[in-house]
Amino acid sequence: MKNLLKQKEEGRNTAVENGFKLNTKNMVRTLLVAMLSLFAFAPVANAMHVMEGYLPLGWCVFWYVVCIPFLVFGFIGIRKIVANDRKAITLLAITGAFVFVISSLKIPSVTGSCSHMTGTGLGAILFGPCVTSILGLIVLVFQAILLAHGGLTTLGANCFSMAIAGPIVSWAIYRALKKTGVNKKVTIFLAAFFGDLFTYCVTSVELAAAYHAGGFAAALVKFLANFAATQIPLAIIEGILTVVIVIGLETYASEELKELSFV
Repeated sequence: MKNLLKQKEEGRNTAVENGFKLNTKNMVRTLLVAMLSLFAFAPVANAMHVMEGYLPLGWCVFWYVVCIPFLVFGFIGIRKIVANDRKAITLLAITGAFVFVISSLKIPSVTGSCSHMTGTGLGAILFGPCVTSILGLIVLVFQAILLAHGGLTTLGANCFSMAIAGPIVSWAIYRALKKTGVNKKVTIFLAAFFGDLFTYCVTSVELAAAYHAGGFAAALVKFLANFAATQIPLAIIEGILTVVIVIGLETYASEELKELSFV
């Protein structure tokens, strides 16, 4: 009789634990759906990619050439990832969708220009900067053609700043802090935060290099100041969102993350 009661009690406790886990998963799922829904119905407008025709032809060609080695290694990296684990395609698609949605939203800056988040920190953390360059390139092509964000002539400059330079910083910070034992969520936040900010530093360098009638340094300061007021809070938001997305992936795609040696 005692054994029977003990079994019933254990069964009740197990049911409670399973119910708690299920409720937790449902809460995370609801949060993710709500957040992505807000993104999906947000108004679309021109973001702070370098717009079509803004850069001289020489600089357009230069930035295209600079991007080529990263894109080649990125393509090779994606082929290896998919060959080793077909399930990773899902994570690649989720990461690409996150980059597309989050970088399509813009906030006007105080100077009349506008700023936006990048979303590439997530890809850099999961797959590395080279693979992220391919995801960023795909996103930028779609945005240039369908949303008039950026342009095809300036695709090389936009790709280098958003899909290469920013992810390299995110990846480097994540790897460095991970080895020091810093809290994982803090590490992810800082990686996404600084990757976002560095993207706009590089964009400012690109613009100052092309237009510096009053001197390169003065032009660089001017371009950096144009976006600082809005980009810093946006970088903070991107860091928080990246942490939330990673929590969701750890809940529903833990096996895929293990294959990537992330978990």
